[in-house]
Amino acid sequence: MTRRRISSGSSFEALAGYSRAIVDGDTVHVSGTTGFDYASMTIADDPVEQTHQCFRNIAQALGEAGASLDDVVRVRYLLVDPALFERLAPVFGEYLRAARPAATAMIVGLVDPRMKIEIEVTAKLR
Repeated sequence: MTRRRISSGSSFEALAGYSRAIVDGDTVHVSGTTGFDYASMTIADDPVEQTHQCFRNIAQALGEAGASLDDVVRVRYLLVDPALFERLAPVFGEYLRAARPAATAMIVGLVDPRMKIEIEVTAKLR
């Protein structure tokens, strides 16, 4: 089996010793992904916009791996506030309605107070 690393280009990946995604055989593991726009290294204040950006970032990594959001089999949502779930659930459905992956939502503290959500996915290559 082959293993391939995918990078977003963020300098933090080298600093912290991780990859945006790893392709291991037919499985794509995408690291926890926040709402940062990697091109500008900015993040919106709005949790809904952060969630859309998370999915754009994840879709980019999956695309480089040869997969798409429709190939996601597992998703983990890490939220800083339980009140966000009801507001963000329709956005989750917008991106993962076709895949309908196994899902977990957790309330956590994130490393940067600007971050409201982090999303991690696993996908299978077809």
